[in-house]
Amino acid sequence: MSKQTRERPRVAIVGGGFGGLAAAKALKHADAEVAIIDRDNHHLFQPLLYQVATAALSPGNIAAPIRKIVRRQANCEVIMASVTSVDLESQTIYLEDEPYSYDYLVLATGAETNYFGNEDWANHAPGMKTIDEAINVRARFLLAFEQAELEQDADAQRAALTFAIVGAGPTGVETAGALAEIVESVRKDFRHIDTTTSRIILLDYANRILLAFDPKLSAKAQKQLESLGVTVMLGARVTEVDDKGLTAETPDGEIRIDANNVIWAAGVKATPIGGTLGVELDRSGRVMVEDDLTVPGHPNVFVVGDLAHRVDPKTGKPVPGVAQGALQMGHFAGKKIAEELRAASIGVPPPSRGVFVYNDRGEMAIIGRNRAIAQIRKLRFSGYFAFLLWAFIHILFLIGFRRKLTVFTEWIWQYFFGTRGVRLITGRNRLPRPVKPPPDPRISRGRPALPAAPS
Repeated sequence: MSKQTRERPRVAIVGGGFGGLAAAKALKHADAEVAIIDRDNHHLFQPLLYQVATAALSPGNIAAPIRKIVRRQANCEVIMASVTSVDLESQTIYLEDEPYSYDYLVLATGAETNYFGNEDWANHAPGMKTIDEAINVRARFLLAFEQAELEQDADAQRAALTFAIVGAGPTGVETAGALAEIVESVRKDFRHIDTTTSRIILLDYANRILLAFDPKLSAKAQKQLESLGVTVMLGARVTEVDDKGLTAETPDGEIRIDANNVIWAAGVKATPIGGTLGVELDRSGRVMVEDDLTVPGHPNVFVVGDLAHRVDPKTGKPVPGVAQGALQMGHFAGKKIAEELRAASIGVPPPSRGVFVYNDRGEMAIIGRNRAIAQIRKLRFSGYFAFLLWAFIHILFLIGFRRKLTVFTEWIWQYFFGTRGVRLITGRNRLPRPVKPPPDPRISRGRPALPAAPS
């Protein structure tokens, strides 16, 4: 639809994640056509995606249909489509080559797994940025136990029960801790293997885990991981990943880890849409935005969340790619657009946009049952209290009462009984059925073999 045939200004929001939804909600009362455009029909609560990957929660527990979220917002529609490019000069985005014009644009497409130029590693070391990837990881580690149960060769069984996780940020640490608890909880479910002999190895090139946290909290988290049996290898740079495991350079030399399961949590990069803008990007593909989160030279185009490179004036560092950063950026962009639309409707000059300032409300990471760390401004917590705080905050930010109640109930059950209820292997991820030889026509079931035909 062209601008000439529209009665109200159009605000196109590309991406239905934290940033995109925050922008849409800030425009709830604006006299405008608001459109959320996303290739998926759901909003994903990514901080809990690793729990889908580790069989603690189902996808529906952490994902909600975008249409349902905004169904009471009369000025907002949802378009399920992929945006392939943006033409800033003509104020047009392309939905799989179909033009779609806008008056304001908010780009909130987030990030994807970064293999640092080794894209072929994705076949052997899946990341965890989408529900499909999380389900794939879940199937792979559940299959590992099934394969080990059938395996006769000791080395092959050991490889099946080895899990290597690359990247010691929150996703890697939380996944490692969850896997360590799983191998204990399923121990009695198998007859020919002891799942507690599984090796869980967490590798990172840095000199400590959880770099965003206070060093003392990082050290506590590492001790908590090691108490669960996780091997932490720091200063390890992965140089090769294949279907048999990985190779890494460590301070003590090159090592080889034979592992049927490698999980990649070593970093993210911006989605490719930023590359179609023709503006400056950082090395992770993020758009270098102005102080008000707009694209240089295009004040009607905002970039928020993981796609934006915005240096926090208080710290001199980029705003971290976490949910709270995307929420704050999205709200800022939506609010500024709403203010300008309101001013235009009554014929007054628009208010000054000001400068986006990130409000760091703290960081949290869970390692396992009663094991967690949290930092909120100058406060530092670890252990049971941090564990409760982590659970409360994550349930609080889930969308929908039913979803909150379901997750709370699942966690209570897991806390007291230690079992995870989503251990299903379905579809293409099943173990292949053995191929049986064709039946011998001379043999009839329950009867003696027929004599061979005379030659």
